[in-house]
Amino acid sequence: MPGHTIDFRVYYEDTDAGGVVFYANYLKFAERGRTELLREAGFENRALHEREGVLFVVRRLNADYHRSARLDDLLTVKTSVKTVNNASFEMNQAIFRHDSLLFSMDITLVCINIEGKPVRLSEELKSRLNDYIM
Repeated sequence: MPGHTIDFRVYYEDTDAGGVVFYANYLKFAERGRTELLREAGFENRALHEREGVLFVVRRLNADYHRSARLDDLLTVKTSVKTVNNASFEMNQAIFRHDSLLFSMDITLVCINIEGKPVRLSEELKSRLNDYIM
């Protein structure tokens, strides 16, 4: 099935004094979803960096905050790939509490080398990412 999901609980460290998730933490939650999608596809960030000398950096994102998450909520991050290009790929991510949409985001990631210059995605990575297109 295209896409990837991961569940996790909101901890005290994720919230403000009122027990509401701090807005920037949604970006961290989304990062977990992207990382786990790559891991499931057979690509770990550390190994990509150490063996192939590449990293992924955020080029652009567009985020919408729909509702607030709170302390102890069980959240689901859904991540899917929209497009795969030569040196970049676009993803869509959404965070839910049960069936309620809390946060959604479109994000573009670019593959760079250790000098910070864009490089082509490997054919294997492109192929695996295409498996997650929705």
